[in-house]
Amino acid sequence: MERPIYEGGSYNVMSEKEISQIHETSIRVLETVGFEIKYPPALELFEKNGARVDHEMHRVYLPRELVTRSIKQAPSEFVFYGREEGKDITIGGKRVHFGTGGLALYVLDLDREKRPGTIRDVANLARLADRLENLDFFIIPVYPHDINIDTVDINTKYQAMLNTGKPVMGGIFNRQGLDDTIEIASMIAGGLENLQRRPFVGFISSITSPLKISADHTEYIMEVARYGLPLATSTAPAAGATAPVTLAGTLVQQNAEALMGVVLTQLVNPGTPVLYSAVPVTMDMRTMSFLMGSIESGLMNAAITQMAHFYRLPCYITVGVTDSKLPDAQAAHESASAAMLAALAGGNFIHEAFGMLEGAMTVSYAQYVIDNDIVGSCLRTLRGIEINEDTLAYDIIEKVGPGGNYLSEEHTVKYMRTEIYAPKTSDRQQYQRWIDAGSKDSWKRAEEVALQMISEPSKAIIPVEIDKQVRDRFPELVTVTDPDFPMTGSGQK
Repeated sequence: MERPIYEGGSYNVMSEKEISQIHETSIRVLETVGFEIKYPPALELFEKNGARVDHEMHRVYLPRELVTRSIKQAPSEFVFYGREEGKDITIGGKRVHFGTGGLALYVLDLDREKRPGTIRDVANLARLADRLENLDFFIIPVYPHDINIDTVDINTKYQAMLNTGKPVMGGIFNRQGLDDTIEIASMIAGGLENLQRRPFVGFISSITSPLKISADHTEYIMEVARYGLPLATSTAPAAGATAPVTLAGTLVQQNAEALMGVVLTQLVNPGTPVLYSAVPVTMDMRTMSFLMGSIESGLMNAAITQMAHFYRLPCYITVGVTDSKLPDAQAAHESASAAMLAALAGGNFIHEAFGMLEGAMTVSYAQYVIDNDIVGSCLRTLRGIEINEDTLAYDIIEKVGPGGNYLSEEHTVKYMRTEIYAPKTSDRQQYQRWIDAGSKDSWKRAEEVALQMISEPSKAIIPVEIDKQVRDRFPELVTVTDPDFPMTGSGQK
């Protein structure tokens, strides 16, 4: 079943004049302040293409013409493929897609224990993501502390590919892990050319605020671009710490950093499907805490979406994370507020929208389900009100007339399941029925839904013979056993 197309774009936090001001100031930053990049092959590439390079300072200054040309070379949209029918997503324009992300260090388990993440959590969260109908893509959401860092890349991404047919993306821990992941994905696809033609795995490599790319991440960006696979060049300026305290100033720097990612990929391989990437946060200046759930972060993500639309580039933005430690009222209102702003703005690839607590330090199984309801409400809002001759319902109104009711009408049966969105974790019963049913709150209901979904029999997304070939080639891949609930152990062998 094909997923409906949801489009935003009705909410604009900035005027056209303000968009132009952000753009022009960012160009000035790229031309005169420059970027620090300590990777000689990249410096040579920039210099060859007309950038001014100070090799002693490892500083790159981009002329306006180079930025403009690179933006035009980057695709305005691309298809990120699933490996099952109906799970492809087209990223670009004002089409809205929500998914996971975060790489949290801890898990809030189904027994409400906070503990370090494991490789089994990667597998189970992928299974849960595969079954949540409002979730479109899976970015690795948790770091597995029980896996050697040298094999984290292949183990996390392979568990993701084993357990969801939706598009998969993740960060890069080392060059060998990147190369091995691409080899594994090529084996699954039936060859590298097939993977490049229909990519179902993508990568995230970071730009460091302010205005810097480490040598390692420069190499990763260039390598992914050579393969022409989907890439986010994630940049996370913190207003008041690694960016100006004003939202406008942070947007200027954020824009310059996102454009640098676009330029570098297009110099390596014009046409690389790169996401204009952003993870802006604010700070509580009283405590020096980073805030990902603030409404100001939501506003900046909406503004960043406008900048991506201005450049006609697909965007990767970050909303839905809460600074709350539990799936409570704070978590709900912070997640919902920012998610709705991003949806209405027309954000394309909205990541970290599921399960992230404590400023993305902790991922919660229950919050995944609650956020699925929040995203469902956002998508229902985007769908709007369908107005046609049938939905206007004059004939039914005439038939029922004054004093009648519509409960038994075929028109009611026809529309009752599609007109009103029904969240999984909301209770809409009368009070006494709620008491009789156990007086469960949303957190408890979400835990039950998550448990049911993860407990469902696994599908064979990767054929057994391919799985054997992959494991023979990469014996360091672990096997994740079926969980015994509540999930407290690593569950690997």
